[in-house]
Amino acid sequence: METTTLDHSAARLVGDHSHGAVPQSDRSERQASFDPADFPLPTGREEDWRFTPVDRLAALLGSGPTGTRLALSSILPDGVTLTEVDPAAARAASPFAPGDRPAALAVANSGGALRLEVPANHPGGPAVVNLTGSGGTVFGHLSIRVGTNATSTIVLRHTGTAEYSARVDLVAEEGAHVTLVSLQEWDDDAVHLAENAVSLAKDATVKHVVVTLGGELARVNTSARFTGTGGNLELLGLYYTDAGQHQEHRLFVDHAVPNCVSRATYKGALQGEGAHSVWVGDVLIRKEAEGTDTYELNRNLVLTEGARADSVPNLEIETGEIEGAGHASATGRFDDEQLFYLRSRGIPELEARRLVVRGFFAELISQIGVPDVQEELMAAIEAELGRSQS
Repeated sequence: METTTLDHSAARLVGDHSHGAVPQSDRSERQASFDPADFPLPTGREEDWRFTPVDRLAALLGSGPTGTRLALSSILPDGVTLTEVDPAAARAASPFAPGDRPAALAVANSGGALRLEVPANHPGGPAVVNLTGSGGTVFGHLSIRVGTNATSTIVLRHTGTAEYSARVDLVAEEGAHVTLVSLQEWDDDAVHLAENAVSLAKDATVKHVVVTLGGELARVNTSARFTGTGGNLELLGLYYTDAGQHQEHRLFVDHAVPNCVSRATYKGALQGEGAHSVWVGDVLIRKEAEGTDTYELNRNLVLTEGARADSVPNLEIETGEIEGAGHASATGRFDDEQLFYLRSRGIPELEARRLVVRGFFAELISQIGVPDVQEELMAAIEAELGRSQS
């Protein structure tokens, strides 16, 4: 069994060479632009693309068609609106410019954006947006704004098949409380690239949840920035990577103002030949961001031979006046002691393994806070476990 664990408290570092991380350039100098031409075509040798099979992304990294959309359906609470806006208005509403070529192409080629608006002081209620693919190359742009002191839960569900690249903007205004859940439940042949851009104003609270279960290849980048003090960001992720699947999740949290909190917890299970997961977590604490408190955790459970998990946590800290900063990463197989304990009490090995996996995910799923989604995820994990033992 190979296990990697990394834990630093208030560490001053960018990557950790002993655990396979590559030195990063100054994250405050990240390229950002709405013009796709400002981003060279990736070759796979770049740090941001070194894990990604870019040869499978030709259609989404080129020019592609303009204005093609996924099929849309939605369920919205009273007062919440979903409309279409033109490309200029969509760009103007974005919290910051795209950070890679696929996101810039998504904005340029989507023909405008779907705009989900939650008014100030909204009392809550779930908004569900269903996006369904029927093949082809598709670009999308979703712009979400949650007003001052509003409460909102938004579920974004992707199903069907497509080669799909999207930019999702979330602006949480002062005092807003937002839960955004992005579900990737694609068919086995789908490809999904996405950049989720999150902005938190003063005293805003955002819980951002990414769940990746389907698709041949999925790469979801989440970038978050604090624009006012007192912001609280929780990033949760769950992925179950099957044979031949590539699932990649990248985080960048930019602490640029004082007294904000961020927490990231991503968990994944892998099974089958060629199953490959990637998690990269970047946190930048700028010199102005005194009083920052941040921690990121990634754990991977490898269920079979032939699966591979890459995990790279990074911290860049420019001030010592912080509450805390740390990260941990662990990849391993079943806990033999847990299995022995369960089997010693008469539980068959296959059922014991199922219990271990359920327990591995259960704590994270309970933090999502959306009962229907939580039940759906537990059922999906049961189905994955049943497939692995059939």
